[in-house]
Amino acid sequence: MTYNKEFVATLKPQLSALGNRTAAIGAQSYMKDIAPFLGVKTPERRSLVKKIAREFDLPTSDELAQTARALWKLEEREFHYAAFDLIQIHIDQANKKFLEEHVEYLITHKSWWDTVDGLGSAAVSPLTDKYGCEKLIEKWNKSENIWLVRSAIQHQRGRRFEADNKLILRYCHEHADSKEFFIVKAIGWALRDMAKVSPRDVRNFLRDHPELGRVAVREAERGLGRS
Repeated sequence: MTYNKEFVATLKPQLSALGNRTAAIGAQSYMKDIAPFLGVKTPERRSLVKKIAREFDLPTSDELAQTARALWKLEEREFHYAAFDLIQIHIDQANKKFLEEHVEYLITHKSWWDTVDGLGSAAVSPLTDKYGCEKLIEKWNKSENIWLVRSAIQHQRGRRFEADNKLILRYCHEHADSKEFFIVKAIGWALRDMAKVSPRDVRNFLRDHPELGRVAVREAERGLGRS
């Protein structure tokens, strides 16, 4: 069997066995029925993916991508989470085309904030830090797909003093009048993170954008309150 088929065949029964029906019903309800759930807790899922990953040789970038795509085809949401768990474990194996050729597909299929943000942390932020991918992120920012826009706005989350605040503020500016909740929320999180290292920039942005959605303002103010 190929790497992706063997990995999925190994993971699928073990992850399913960890499921809890009561937890699954609660998770599915909380996530607005975006997908069925197994009811597996995050620490248990991550621990299992890590254990199985150690049983295999290092994947190539293509093998990593095909395994993530294979997991994405499964119905239960925990398999999608396992996909970005695996990407995070083997992020050093991902090549420069990984975001454009594979992560973009994952972001735009079976999309909801949970997988989009999970991919942001596991793949988008580290790979844009490593490879730049400026043209791709610019394309995402101008997309009609709200999840690509959200990913672009948040693509430097967690970088703190190494973040390009000028670029992030431009992306926030370009969507400041958006009424789409998930974009407005992304702006708020970006500003909240920025407030920790550059509160003046955030205060100026709030002053200059009275049209900004209340959700974003509230998140930014939380960041300023902690700065």
